[in-house]
Amino acid sequence: MDHRPLIAVAGDGGLGRGDPRYQLAQDLGRALVDARYRLVCGGHGGVMEAACRGARESSAHTDGDVIGILPGLDPAEANPWVDVALPTGLGHLRNMVVARSDALVAIGGQAGTLSEMALAWIHRRPVIGFRVPGWSGRLADQRIDGRVRFPDRPDDKVYGVDHPDEVVELLRWLVGVPR
Repeated sequence: MDHRPLIAVAGDGGLGRGDPRYQLAQDLGRALVDARYRLVCGGHGGVMEAACRGARESSAHTDGDVIGILPGLDPAEANPWVDVALPTGLGHLRNMVVARSDALVAIGGQAGTLSEMALAWIHRRPVIGFRVPGWSGRLADQRIDGRVRFPDRPDDKVYGVDHPDEVVELLRWLVGVPR
């Protein structure tokens, strides 16, 4: 069976197209699908929309590669680049579902992104943070807390990155190469 890891992308849902982080998220979405990962996000706007858009623009995109875990009950609330909209009715609790992906990548973000990063950390998921304004930049290159998540990985931390290619390289090491 074809196993393609699920990579969560988290970030500011209110980000506009003029913000450089929007383009960064779009480039990340494309790079993830180009590398045969599947993208999971909260399904709304800003970083989520940009990542979904980039993923759908990938020449490697297939139907089902872009999954939106929505906080509400209406699948029509998903941005237009989501392939699979999963309405949960959980509000912000849906961040737990997003954070349980195989790894989480954050771009900036506010309190919601912080919760997704912390939940991924608690549940032993690799966390990658872009060195940009917001929670991803504040936590990049450091540990969220002192727990030992992986005894064989003494450098465990929020892995700080500056470019989508670095994310793909890290993911190959942290979660494996998609088959």
